[in-house]
Amino acid sequence: MDQLGSRASPFLRLALVLFLCLWCSCYGAEDGQLITMLPPRGWNSYDSFSWTIDEAAFLHNAQIMADKLLPHGYQYAVIDFLWYRKVANGSGKDSYGFDSIDQWGRPFPDPERFPSSRGGKGFKPIADKVHAMGLKFGIHLMNGISTQSVNASTPILDISTGKAYVEDGRQWTTSDIGLTNRTCAWMTNGFMSVNTDMGAGRAFLRSLYRQYADWGVDFVKVDCIFGTDYSPKEIVAVSEVLKKLERPVVLSISPGTKATPALAHKITRHVDMYRITGDDWDSWKDVLPHFDVARSFAAANKIGATGLRGRSWPDLDMLPFGRLTDAGVNEGPHRSTNLTFEEQRTQMLLWSMAKSPLMYGGDLRHLNDDTFNLITHPTLLKINHHTKSNMEFGYIHSERTSKPNYQLSYPVDLTNNDGMVLGLGTCNDESASGWHSSSKDHICRNYEIQNNDASFCIAKSKILPTSGGVNLSNEEDQGKFHLASIDNDDSCLDASVGPMFSPCEGHAKQGRDTL
Repeated sequence: MDQLGSRASPFLRLALVLFLCLWCSCYGAEDGQLITMLPPRGWNSYDSFSWTIDEAAFLHNAQIMADKLLPHGYQYAVIDFLWYRKVANGSGKDSYGFDSIDQWGRPFPDPERFPSSRGGKGFKPIADKVHAMGLKFGIHLMNGISTQSVNASTPILDISTGKAYVEDGRQWTTSDIGLTNRTCAWMTNGFMSVNTDMGAGRAFLRSLYRQYADWGVDFVKVDCIFGTDYSPKEIVAVSEVLKKLERPVVLSISPGTKATPALAHKITRHVDMYRITGDDWDSWKDVLPHFDVARSFAAANKIGATGLRGRSWPDLDMLPFGRLTDAGVNEGPHRSTNLTFEEQRTQMLLWSMAKSPLMYGGDLRHLNDDTFNLITHPTLLKINHHTKSNMEFGYIHSERTSKPNYQLSYPVDLTNNDGMVLGLGTCNDESASGWHSSSKDHICRNYEIQNNDASFCIAKSKILPTSGGVNLSNEEDQGKFHLASIDNDDSCLDASVGPMFSPCEGHAKQGRDTL
């Protein structure tokens, strides 16, 4: 066999290394403040615009997202980093002196790129437009406080009084709270950590995130706080501030460079999603390490662990498909992805099976049919949201035989191969235990028995119409084997996904007890 992971055989590696998606089951539903019971989906501007996105381009992308992707669960429209930085000669990712800050030392949208922010309005006009589209609005943040703000020594807003923060008889400023020995590893001139042991430091964070909530922000991606910039005290401090806001805000943290399950263990309950790799750009060498990383977090039971607003999700980074830019440049989308379509399919499969948040990165103004069909593929989206207990499927085994009376066997341990197998076995084979022929056209498994009836069957029979008059099969499919549910009111056969069993959602392509 060719070397695993080569450009020529990504599907072979996927089949041999990844996950077996077991029976579909939803973790839960949104309930009050529980808004991350499922992995979030959305669009982020970074892969296509770097830091140069402006108001017009963002709103254009958001409208396309609302029209095309929102029906498929993509709801967060996110402006990525340096939205407060002026685009000018000398400005760039790690430049100094080009940022807009307000009287309290907080970043403010660049008025040249985001003209609706003028007059102290901030991102509220844009957030209002995004919400009117049916979407949710997100922004990228650098952890801590900007060097420019610290050097400006501005007063700190006390949100309880609306005045400058005073403690121990003195007024505190931004120069008091910056930790100059803890600058961001990849933006040393730009940002540093805040001293959260100080009342003034915590007051600054309260004023910062209260302002974002007042603007209508629903999602914050906080960078330089995880991975190689791991700062658990600040993660907890930000999480506690967000808990006290009247507006629920999803917390995503980054970067994921050198992130491990052990590192994540201490913070998963304080966040909603967290990056577990470095930046993923459009090259197979960037995608390839995600297989091992995804496996390790799945094995550590981190997928869907308890989180800030429901569950927390290991984040494999954005999907760099379509029209893109390059990392760190002062230029918008100007080229197509370097990934082959087969590599894009493999990446989408991995992200879906690992239940990663799905954040599309390409310029939606150039979204073509192939890419749209891939990122909205109903089977993959169903796997991404509704599979449970996904695990590594480390070995695939098959062999030919002439023995009669074979039927499907459930996955069994392979002692010699240290893995699982799903295949055909004889009716007398112990590995086929639980499967039986209920008739000449049905093969059933006694799984989650209710009233002595089998709960899952593979059936060679006609699929009946649903109550809504929708046929789940056409004439070409008659006589083929289909999966059916017997006497199980809590699951539906979903014709849009292959088929699969999933929680009943009431749409036209689902039917209940169809056989």
